[in-house]
Amino acid sequence: MKQFFAMYSRMKYINRWALMKNTRSENLCEHSADVAAIAHAIAVLKNLRFGGSVNAERAAVLGLYHDMPEIITGDMPTPVKYHSETLRNAFLEVEDEACGRLVSMLPEDMKGVYSPFFFKAEGDEYLWKIVKAADKISALIKCIEEEKAGNREFSKALEATRAAIEKMQLPEADAFLEEFLDSFSLSLDEQSQ
Repeated sequence: MKQFFAMYSRMKYINRWALMKNTRSENLCEHSADVAAIAHAIAVLKNLRFGGSVNAERAAVLGLYHDMPEIITGDMPTPVKYHSETLRNAFLEVEDEACGRLVSMLPEDMKGVYSPFFFKAEGDEYLWKIVKAADKISALIKCIEEEKAGNREFSKALEATRAAIEKMQLPEADAFLEEFLDSFSLSLDEQSQ
């Protein structure tokens, strides 16, 4: 019996932003779908406007699975995860073990296909940068949505996340922000026009 996809389905039970007061909970499954869509768009922008030749579909799949280890580790809040290098390194070890455990839940003939979604494969380095940018953009969107709902709890996170994206210096991620980000502040009626 192989449990990989049954474990994947449990991402809906892992809530994000555990230390923050939320107007609406966001689970890992929702977040991963958002990251996949955003990573795909960023990769498309890279190819269309910035002379790239990256695999946009692969970026989407990497985004889809990027946080699956958190089914085992839980969602570690950013202030805790990055508090010290010692803590960060310890968490990376735990995350690697979780990745190995998840891959072991697949049939033998599928492990080689899925392993690069959890352990960075040669040639995927730039795609992982895109996924990281998409992950941060997804977080930025959450901050915008919370502020839009009147929750000031996310104000500092919004500023810090925006700065982190800009610091990445990915023109395709900046293009996504420039063209799409403002629409997340609009109402449904405004978005529909």
